[in-house]
Amino acid sequence: MKQVDVAIIGAGSGGLSAWHEIKKVTPNVVMINDGLHGTTCARVGCMPSKVLIQVANDFHRREVFLSEGIHGGDDLTVSRVEALAFVRKLRDRFVASVMSTIEEIGERNIAGRAEFLEPNLLRVGDQEIAAQKIVLATGSRPIIPDRWRALGARLLTSDSVFEQDDLPDRIAVMGVGIIGLELGQALARLGCSVTAFGRSGRIGGLTDPAVNAVAVKTLGSELDLQFSRDVQIDQPGGDALRVTWDGQALEVDVILCALGRRPNVDGIGLDRLGVESDADGVPLFNRQTMQVGDLPIFIAGDVLNELPLLHEASDEGRIAGYNCVHDEMRSFRRRTPLKVTFCDPNIGTVGAHYTQLDPARTEVGEVSFEGQGRSIVMSKEKGLLRVYGERETGRLLGAEMIAPSGEHLSHLLSWAIQRGLTAVEALQLPFYHPVIEEGLRTALRDLRNRCGPDHSGLEIPFDE
Repeated sequence: MKQVDVAIIGAGSGGLSAWHEIKKVTPNVVMINDGLHGTTCARVGCMPSKVLIQVANDFHRREVFLSEGIHGGDDLTVSRVEALAFVRKLRDRFVASVMSTIEEIGERNIAGRAEFLEPNLLRVGDQEIAAQKIVLATGSRPIIPDRWRALGARLLTSDSVFEQDDLPDRIAVMGVGIIGLELGQALARLGCSVTAFGRSGRIGGLTDPAVNAVAVKTLGSELDLQFSRDVQIDQPGGDALRVTWDGQALEVDVILCALGRRPNVDGIGLDRLGVESDADGVPLFNRQTMQVGDLPIFIAGDVLNELPLLHEASDEGRIAGYNCVHDEMRSFRRRTPLKVTFCDPNIGTVGAHYTQLDPARTEVGEVSFEGQGRSIVMSKEKGLLRVYGERETGRLLGAEMIAPSGEHLSHLLSWAIQRGLTAVEALQLPFYHPVIEEGLRTALRDLRNRCGPDHSGLEIPFDE
């Protein structure tokens, strides 16, 4: 039996972040990983998708060339075969940077599937490993309904789409969350005919009905967005798949399944731990310490099934790793929630969602990007930003948006919210001209004016 101070199950972003923290205190740690190394982000998630999006956006830009006096845009073509090869080339570069850490772990890296025998005891193949502390970071996998598995190679997910040598002309995307919108729009801009299916009418994780309405209208101008709770897929024969919903029908070549991801918690012996789990089988844990119940087990990364984002997984891994190797358990203050969908315009949600706020205590400031100066210059004057603030004080609480350069606006707002700024205090910070951020200033002014009497003065603080 192998004895270690800490065993980490899973070599994704959460597990690797835990390892970096643990190795500061003890070298007696092992990393157990079942399957390929390279992290979900680098291999099949954040990075390859952003490469594909960049190629698609670069090609799409040709549509404004003529209005700018640039001729020849109509003669440009794109090879999806070459584009996908480029995606894989850069993907491999990102994966290689992760693999350097795996190589550093060396013989402490154990290949195989870990199974809990007891809270401190694991089995990996024929080997048993006793660990004083364990980090559970087993990640997630795409959700695929059982009834669709018979589609075989005609069913793609974010795990398989980048491995295709080419993509067909007709694609149905099932799901309009982050993955569905990002890949759906990119594929449409690369010349595929894309129909994207959702259920609720909400897209990109938006909860604000005003922002969602603008997002559906804006993205619906490029994607055929359909909302139905009864979508059926069958194979009538030949090369086509048949999608039916609400009396309508469509023939496509492949299905891209983007229904979210499922935590990898099945078959690893969690039932032997004696702790309560949620509906997805994830053991209940403390978000400030990452401890599972009162056990010597800590959890991190996409396996939580909460915010499957790299920066969250990294924070969780660091917290779990710290508490594994320090005698005093510490609670950590989590960062302001921040989520960006890299469609064009970007969708961003920051801090508290619209539906999480008390309408009686909240005011909303907003700006439309139609007519916003920098947006006009960029030929991107589409979108809506809504900023939420505490009615009594003007303290910033959250925001939802579909906006040009929304990834940057979301960051600025997350920093302001985490620092506890009010709308007035945020307006006292620098705003350059002409920039997209001037749209944020307009929304902050609107919020400030709604939170009480206009006491803005010059928006320049007095030198006390």
